[in-house]
Amino acid sequence: MKRIALLLSMSMFTAIACASEATDALDAFHAALASGDKNRATELLATDVTIYESGYVERSRAEYAGHHLPEDIVFAKNANRKVLQTSERIEGKLAMIWQETETRAKHKGKDIHIFGTETSLLEKQGEQWRIVHVHWSSRKSKITS
Repeated sequence: MKRIALLLSMSMFTAIACASEATDALDAFHAALASGDKNRATELLATDVTIYESGYVERSRAEYAGHHLPEDIVFAKNANRKVLQTSERIEGKLAMIWQETETRAKHKGKDIHIFGTETSLLEKQGEQWRIVHVHWSSRKSKITS
């Protein structure tokens, strides 16, 4: 009986640790964008990552790095992104993370205030969590600021 209780508590601890690591990888990706670290941002993405944003699709790390990543870095460096809520689910080597965010930025001379939703799928590859899919969506705030 003690052995079963120990195994259950260990498996719960492992699930919590893995969840934390997946969320940490996603947080590290956003931190890399905000600090302008293109290399760190791209190493957190799987080579075959798929990114959905505003009806557009980028189908690989190389495509994202060569197209939209530089714009995302410029935006993130001048933005204050606040995570309002995070939910996650871990199933073996896959983690799904949902976030609701509020972002304020000055971009191209304009004040921007948006609310966003993000769905990210991460896969544990070796010892590291990598982002295999991201879907971003946002809307303008109805509050003027």
